[in-house]
Amino acid sequence: MLAFFRNVRPITCRRSVAAAWKRNKAHASGTQRLDIRGIYPPIATPFTEKEEVDYQKLNANLEKYAKIPFRGLVVQGSNGEYPYLTVDERVEVVRRVRQALPREKLVVAGSGCESTMATVQMSEQMAGAGADAVLVVTPCFYRGRMDSRALVHHYTKVADSSPVPVVLYSVPGNTGLDLPVDAVVTLSQHPNIVGLKDSGGDITRIALIIHKTSSEDFQVLAGSAGFLMAAYSVGAVGGVCALANVLGRQVCQLEELCVSGQWEAAKALQYRLIEPNAAVTRKFGVAALKQAMEWFGFHGGVCRSPLQPLSEAEAKALRQDFSSNGWL
Repeated sequence: MLAFFRNVRPITCRRSVAAAWKRNKAHASGTQRLDIRGIYPPIATPFTEKEEVDYQKLNANLEKYAKIPFRGLVVQGSNGEYPYLTVDERVEVVRRVRQALPREKLVVAGSGCESTMATVQMSEQMAGAGADAVLVVTPCFYRGRMDSRALVHHYTKVADSSPVPVVLYSVPGNTGLDLPVDAVVTLSQHPNIVGLKDSGGDITRIALIIHKTSSEDFQVLAGSAGFLMAAYSVGAVGGVCALANVLGRQVCQLEELCVSGQWEAAKALQYRLIEPNAAVTRKFGVAALKQAMEWFGFHGGVCRSPLQPLSEAEAKALRQDFSSNGWL
């Protein structure tokens, strides 16, 4: 526990965590579950030219995001460059976001670490910083041993200890590891695990998970705008979409079309989002997302090393993916 309180104000942190436990007592007991349906941008972390967190530009982005009908924000997810931030930076970014964001908007904080102990401690710190829920990525360094047994044990320990609800996070594009379906089904029964963000893009898998967890109060979020409509069609309730950092209103419009059953209009809009979404995710990554944010009036800025900016050719291709679909 000493490590948990290192470099933070002990009394404030303890009180914050205690308050979070009390605030989420109903969720942990299973008498009430946090409803996570809706659209969330996994927000980027702006940096200065010296690669320090730029809180002023972060606040400017938050002011704009507060005016878009998001359910909330995911903070310190993959697009927030969380592996490159220190523990203190990760927690401070979440704290600043919670202070700046309207209370009705959820803050879902990435708390995943490689070890179970570190993830438990990080989840407690994120709750103390004001997170409404934590998003826990699969540990993957020893991926050959991360089978269902190991992952169920990991997530169960985290959920048992977390002061706030837990959302599972499967992102094989970054981790090289899918959270196994049988593990998701087992974990869906935990009273403090409320859902899954699945970024793999396998709609058959997503549909199977939704089907097999239908008897539980468990919600699935699509992890990308590129298959958002398809995910809604099989029972997903929302999405955590990198493209929403740039085209937030349009992604929310797609959500509304799907929820209201306007599938033809949804299909037309989905088609126009596929190429720009792919460009800022698997094609060019976070550097492309930050570049596109600059074009659309947000602060993206530089990435933290070793991530590098786009080449001139890559920036040109990125712009083409947006302009050819009518966004620039």
